[in-house]
Amino acid sequence: MCRIAGIINKNQATQLLNNVKLMCTIMAHGGPDDEGFFHLEDEGLVFGHRRLAIIDLSTAGHQPMHYLDDKYTITFNGEIYNYLTLKEELQNLGYTFHTKSDTEVILAGFAYWGTESFEKLNGMFAFALYDKTNNLTYLVRDQQGIKPLYYSITANQLIFASEVKAFKYLIKQENKDWKIYFLAFGHIPEPYTTLNNVLMLPKAHYLKWDHKTNSNIICSFNKEQAHALINDPQEAVIEVKQKLNSAVKCHLIADAPLGIFLSGGIDSSLITLLANETQDNNTQSLHTLSVNFDDAPFSEAEFQKIMLEKVSSQHSANKLDQQTFSTHFPNALSAMDQPTADGINSWFINYFAKTNGLKAVLSGVGADELFGGYPSFGRMGIVNFLSKLPNIILKKCIKFNSTIVKRAYYLSYNNAIGKYLFLRGFFTPDEISLLLDIPISTIDQALKNIPIPEMPTGLSSTAQASWLETNLYMQNQLLKDTDFMSMQHGVEVRVPFLDKEFLQLVHSIDDRIKHQKKKQLLIDSFITCLPRKIWDRPKMGFTFPFQQWLKEDNYFQTKLATYQNKHAKALTTNFKKGKLHWSKAMVIFQAFNHAD
Repeated sequence: MCRIAGIINKNQATQLLNNVKLMCTIMAHGGPDDEGFFHLEDEGLVFGHRRLAIIDLSTAGHQPMHYLDDKYTITFNGEIYNYLTLKEELQNLGYTFHTKSDTEVILAGFAYWGTESFEKLNGMFAFALYDKTNNLTYLVRDQQGIKPLYYSITANQLIFASEVKAFKYLIKQENKDWKIYFLAFGHIPEPYTTLNNVLMLPKAHYLKWDHKTNSNIICSFNKEQAHALINDPQEAVIEVKQKLNSAVKCHLIADAPLGIFLSGGIDSSLITLLANETQDNNTQSLHTLSVNFDDAPFSEAEFQKIMLEKVSSQHSANKLDQQTFSTHFPNALSAMDQPTADGINSWFINYFAKTNGLKAVLSGVGADELFGGYPSFGRMGIVNFLSKLPNIILKKCIKFNSTIVKRAYYLSYNNAIGKYLFLRGFFTPDEISLLLDIPISTIDQALKNIPIPEMPTGLSSTAQASWLETNLYMQNQLLKDTDFMSMQHGVEVRVPFLDKEFLQLVHSIDDRIKHQKKKQLLIDSFITCLPRKIWDRPKMGFTFPFQQWLKEDNYFQTKLATYQNKHAKALTTNFKKGKLHWSKAMVIFQAFNHAD
């Protein structure tokens, strides 16, 4: 896990190195162990790299890395979990290796398979690779979009980086619609950012830049693989158990201290149990960590204790109180690469991971989206029914006082974005209009036309919910929050539920088995080892006592008091009275203070 940056521009070749160095300095938190640069002045190309050493801690893992007499050069962010398997295959084909890193395997794989090598990688990755022979540069992002890779193309120039903040001294102009996106979604949906013409590369895609013509194309490398449909519940149980076990085992590969976030819920408990089973084959003992609060409704300590009695681990129990929260809250806000309604919790748990000496941790992100853990799975049938109402009726819903009725307006968009915003939207177009002092028609135009992936046709209601949660909520909120908040502390977060091979299995299971009941397939797969008290209890999202803490936080309240917009003032007054959810107050706060 690292941070990468680069610029290609033949017209400003002498300035590029300093600019890329500046970009890497801005992202130094994500790569505290090493720094490196690759400069081809004749081609107007500079790659930059900030390293967080997890695999092959030696100087041999230094990047940018070269291969085959400098025919290929890479700057790479992420981890390749099947690199040892690919390495053996390439060695049998005659390729030699000089490091123990997964980075060199990417280079050798590209040397032999070309762009077909990208699909063979199982991991989380974002990298830039220069092919000297063909004078081409490739930007590549992993199949699940776990790692970010932003780019900007203007006037024969390509700039790329792991964070939007790295562009801020090179690109000044804001995206005129970012506040619309943010107030509606609570995040900024891909491919957009707060900056004009700075975009996210789509997952499972590569951008090919031709240095001779200064032209580019963006291509998918995701191969659709046909799998036999699993419609036998017992077969599904056996396969899920086997594949998740393999995924966790792969994700434990590390040469640096690694741990597991143990919340006490089903997802983190399963990862902890499976990691514990592999301990005998691992020279490092298992590390677990948790964060709890004095406020009983937010604490999962009793469930963590149940799990800790079943495993052998070095456990770190961390308690977060209001004073500690207020002390670090401004730092957590400034750590945000892009505005987000959530993410503060990720900053704090990674803060404790760093404090306890961990450089990598495993997380349960992805399980809810795959196995029906959200309320949306039970509501999708109603959403589809309401979507069939005439647009004239749906648009009139915006005039009601009820928030849930007002959100039905979004269904008039007649697309996946409308359905998502009905389920998870923050502010409705009329509220956004008042907050930004712009017409509703402008808001509709911005939101309707976001270029998201196309939802497949013929999906069941639960499969539609899974698609929306995966491609919009998880993609744009959870994964981005997890990445930039963890990397602020130089900590890598791994997500076994998004393992490539595990996902291939899950997508082959009949929806009636996969989504029959919240997490039931996961529970059935591990019923013999997962304690009943862990799975037979109400779901608790990992959140803080924000409603009270933010009402009493001086920094937060001082900023809220400066707003001149009448609607913003009214909403923040409602928040102080306990009549507005903290997440909406957080969105308003950032919409008016992001530049800070």
